[in-house]
Amino acid sequence: MNHPYAVAQALRRPLPDSLASALRAHFGERFSTARAVCEHHGRDESPFPVTPPDAVVYAESTDDVAAAVALCRAHKVPVIPYGAGSSLEGHLLAVQGGVSIDVSRMNAVVSINAEDLTATVQAGVTRKQLNEAIRSEGLFFPIDPGADASLGGMSATRASGTNAVRYGTMRENVLGLTVVSSDGKVLRTGSRAKKSSAGYDLTRLFVGSEGTLGVITEVTVKLYPVPEAMSAAVVNFPSLEAAVRTVIQTIQLGVPIARSEYLCENTIRAVNAASKLGLREQHTLFFEFHGSEAGVREQAETVQALAAEHGGQDFEWATRPEDRNRLWDARHKAYFSCLQVRPGCRAISTDTCVPISRLADSISGARRILDTASFPTMLLGHVGDGNFHAVALIDADDATEVAEAERLNDEIVRLALSMDGTCTGEHGVGLHKIGFLEEEAGDDALDLMRRIKRALDPDDIMNPGKIFRV
Repeated sequence: MNHPYAVAQALRRPLPDSLASALRAHFGERFSTARAVCEHHGRDESPFPVTPPDAVVYAESTDDVAAAVALCRAHKVPVIPYGAGSSLEGHLLAVQGGVSIDVSRMNAVVSINAEDLTATVQAGVTRKQLNEAIRSEGLFFPIDPGADASLGGMSATRASGTNAVRYGTMRENVLGLTVVSSDGKVLRTGSRAKKSSAGYDLTRLFVGSEGTLGVITEVTVKLYPVPEAMSAAVVNFPSLEAAVRTVIQTIQLGVPIARSEYLCENTIRAVNAASKLGLREQHTLFFEFHGSEAGVREQAETVQALAAEHGGQDFEWATRPEDRNRLWDARHKAYFSCLQVRPGCRAISTDTCVPISRLADSISGARRILDTASFPTMLLGHVGDGNFHAVALIDADDATEVAEAERLNDEIVRLALSMDGTCTGEHGVGLHKIGFLEEEAGDDALDLMRRIKRALDPDDIMNPGKIFRV
């Protein structure tokens, strides 16, 4: 069967002159067909080649998005939402051509409701920008994928990150959305209330839809008080299995850790080189604890005892904010640190997630699979919620390496699926994992997804070619 990328490319058609004229008349200099601009909007962190749209619109409001979508719908031309450009599975690639709607200029914090612990932001606001805006209120937003992604993109891919083990993912932290549908209408889902039983849960329908059902323009999210006390720790282990067993027992005992990250020895070596750290190059866990002074101390002591039972050594504390920040900044940059191991390479990565009881088998199996690779590989991830990443550093121009990396990726994903896991814990499906979703969900579930897609987007203009074959 042809790859979904090739199938979608075969459906590409030129941008009608009449649509280009209409968009230029409406948006003026905020409409561009310049090659450099289009190529910038056709590049992400996936292993696919640059796949530019035919044109780019820079939206500054929900009305701008609605106008652009309505014009594209009239000409049956694809629409591809674009935020920070940090996706890993080809979500923003214009495989069928069309118009990229860049929402990065929609970066206003609309409202902060500190008493209700909520904020509403435009889709282009990034997680760091939001946290800076609410810092003076003593609040923070915990969802933190490694990149400084936009809140709209994080909602569209149902992102998570290092804090997910305690605070959940975007699914649990989005209360409401403003969305432009395929016919240019503006929909508002949810509210600032903590719960509702009113009608279908449209918010959850759009969270994780990857731009295939509509363009998210505003997001209302939950906020959290900054903990009274925060402490981080690093501990080394003699083996991968010992590190993972420590995490499993920590979770099963109900210790409310905020973060629990695994980094293999190859990843630690890359992080040391890039971030100028002096960590021991062994299987390593990063922990963070949130709560009261007494609660944080109790959590840490429990985890330290569990780690010691499994041979954990050098349990090092980082209680000062600057030390914690340096540690987690290095973790967030780990993906890009790995890329520096082989200059000029591209990364093929996967992010399976399994029930916590199967994590040791899944990650150990992934390690055995990667050990056969002819190129550098790394394992890291948010093991506290059963999610980890496998990274293969390849020469994208070497067809043999690409094929080998994809084969290894297939084996790791199918191993997770055999353990009642999922093909993606946070990256999303995009183009890269369409085949795996077919295996995971089954024909009947995919048929229902397709019917929802056709009902909301009958002309298939909303980010076509992604998630599944229509």
